[in-house]
Amino acid sequence: MSSPGFWDDRERAEELVSRLKSLKNKTEPFTALKGDILSLRELILLSEDGDEAILSGIISELRAIDKRMNHFELEILLSGEHDNSNALMNIHPGAGGTESQDWAEMLLRLYTRYLEKKGYKHKLLDLQPGDEAGIKNATIEVKGDLAYGRLKAEGGIHRLVRLSPFDANHRRHTSFASVFVYPEIGDNIEVEINPEDIRIDTYRASGAGGQHVNKTDSAIRITHFPTGLVVQCQNERSQHRNREMAMKVLRSRIYIKLEEEEEKKRSEITGKKKAISWGNQIRSYVFHPYTMVKDHRTNIQTGNISAVMDGDIDEFIEAYLRWKERND
Repeated sequence: MSSPGFWDDRERAEELVSRLKSLKNKTEPFTALKGDILSLRELILLSEDGDEAILSGIISELRAIDKRMNHFELEILLSGEHDNSNALMNIHPGAGGTESQDWAEMLLRLYTRYLEKKGYKHKLLDLQPGDEAGIKNATIEVKGDLAYGRLKAEGGIHRLVRLSPFDANHRRHTSFASVFVYPEIGDNIEVEINPEDIRIDTYRASGAGGQHVNKTDSAIRITHFPTGLVVQCQNERSQHRNREMAMKVLRSRIYIKLEEEEEKKRSEITGKKKAISWGNQIRSYVFHPYTMVKDHRTNIQTGNISAVMDGDIDEFIEAYLRWKERND
């Protein structure tokens, strides 16, 4: 980093600094753990005379090392190709009108609270309000260490069971919403997009955003014909910025789609079937007749649904990372 010209290509330099930081985040904890274990070994040798104070210290240190080992294990699990990338998250309601749109907005709040608690920088790129309540679509850009690595656990179909606040008879309803998570693809990864393969539409943004948003055709929708993918962005002030962000989302979605197709081909050749996580119902949230959140991949569940809806989902994410490691 101190060599002449290192910062001439700022984007490349920042990428190298990020990689160095990621490596240090793995090697430094390992070195520290190794030292702590050696120190504990010496302490155990000193405890042979049965000194209660020393034994108490050993138990305390064992618990601390176990906790740090657990954290270190998760860091190692988060070492996939794109795990340290920024993330793009899309939330979309399933069939069911207002019920599902309201559920999608509840999920948006859940993830916003989670990102705030973890200290991730996040920006709402697109928000389409529902007809009566909730949302029709939301896209969030998330920046921070291991953003994609952690959030990829949330990709899939989320199911809600509750007494409907929109039903005059207050009957129980089941609603679904899809969560898609993509790594933000940097310029160092080539994703070819032929200008003839896309259609770019402009339209007037809706919802919150001030007079500028509502008075100009600044919102952008891009349709990619070969894949059928459609992305949109409306929350930036200028049409240029919305187009730039929409293209960023499109590049990431095309990249992941191509990766999925390659993985499918490899699986067909080897005879190994792998479920695509966001193609299945991954988690259920039950508000009535009892309270429970259950992940159907890992079987982790909790009755503290209010904590989960307030963004406390680390338990589910960590269980998923271990489950994925065992099943890959």
